[in-house]
Amino acid sequence: MCLIEISPEITTRRLTLRAPDLADAARIAEVCADLEVARMTLRMPHPYALSDAEAWIARAQGQDPATERNFVIDHDDLGVVGMISLFPQIDAEPRPGHRTRTELGYCVGAAWKGRGIATEAVEGLLGWAGRDWKRRSVWAGHFSDNPASGRVLEKAGFLYTGQRRPRFSVARDDWAALRQMIWLA
Repeated sequence: MCLIEISPEITTRRLTLRAPDLADAARIAEVCADLEVARMTLRMPHPYALSDAEAWIARAQGQDPATERNFVIDHDDLGVVGMISLFPQIDAEPRPGHRTRTELGYCVGAAWKGRGIATEAVEGLLGWAGRDWKRRSVWAGHFSDNPASGRVLEKAGFLYTGQRRPRFSVARDDWAALRQMIWLA
């Protein structure tokens, strides 16, 4: 019998990616309450309340570890500074005989941007995903008006696919162009 690790801890130079706990809810809500953070994501609402953080944590604790993994980004000195997830790509076209694509999403609080935290978290998670979760590819995207996220993904080894697709952002309450990228193990 093979047991699936439900909540691995991934350690990098300065970070621990770990399963979220209810004790993290207030800090998650604080990070995600910033419109500039929320509007660069697809699914995050704005305003973002404590109840939204608690709902995300509950969903993460009940995730199917074969298809989805959710982590807080816990900095050694700063505490929780963001979130990062791998999940089934919502709008991928199902193809007979193919697995659902795995998609990466992340956010880091505005106070900690530009410090390499997002890149370190993405690189750490991808290393684990390829080695331990046996993923051979991971998809991601960034809104055209968020080139900093594109740089993070490029540094972590993602390549542009050439696709630009409209995607709906909950926080923007609007559609925006998303530049599609892929990482290959």
